[in-house]
Amino acid sequence: MALNYNLSKVYAISDNDLEFARQIVVLFTEEVPIEIKNIRKGFEDKDYERVYHAAHKIKPTLDLLGMDLAYEDVIAIENWTRQKGKRREIREVVESLKELVSLTLKEIKKDYELS
Repeated sequence: MALNYNLSKVYAISDNDLEFARQIVVLFTEEVPIEIKNIRKGFEDKDYERVYHAAHKIKPTLDLLGMDLAYEDVIAIENWTRQKGKRREIREVVESLKELVSLTLKEIKKDYELS
């Protein structure tokens, strides 16, 4: 049973298509970690645009996978970029997002036997 993600939205939009669900989780494992790196690099460089675009890109995927806490983190990060806030204001949120994605990646790889 998935602890860090929930595929109910995926099954709802795909009429319970298992192959479609697998494609979504594979896409998550391939693309989201890259965008997390972009968020972290942009954050360290105070490149608000890079952070915003990376966060915005993964937001629908996090929502689709029922990753509510990670989704909330992404919204907070997007808001921080719009306000051009100070790094100390959002550092914990960036680390929380990284950790949530990392836990979900491990779980998905195990659940779907991905390497």
